[in-house]
Amino acid sequence: MTNKAAGTSHRAAPVHTDPEDVSVLTALSAVSDPVRIRLIRELAGSPDWTRSCGSFDVPVGKAAKSHHFSVLRAAGLLEQRDEGPKRVNRLRREEFDARFPGLLELVLRDDGHDGRDGHGDDDA
Repeated sequence: MTNKAAGTSHRAAPVHTDPEDVSVLTALSAVSDPVRIRLIRELAGSPDWTRSCGSFDVPVGKAAKSHHFSVLRAAGLLEQRDEGPKRVNRLRREEFDARFPGLLELVLRDDGHDGRDGHGDDDA
């Protein structure tokens, strides 16, 4: 049998990484991108399993958005499941905080640098 739930989706179920298996460099890399910061912040402000991937307003195309969700899953920050045609999300706040205490709190802090344009501010 494939990784799909019978009759629920045409695609394979997402693979999730346990935060205990994530290196600090992987975690820092995942939270260093402005688009991923926006995804994390929006998820943090939403109840679990209420946000589908398509409901996030970020300045990237569908393929790039999918990549960002994959990076967040690989870093142990995100859990996803398919509900009919939609893939819904949950921020793994408790699990991630247990592995990297305080890191998610720093990411969620609104310090005025949220990367709204999707680009860094490093103009040399």
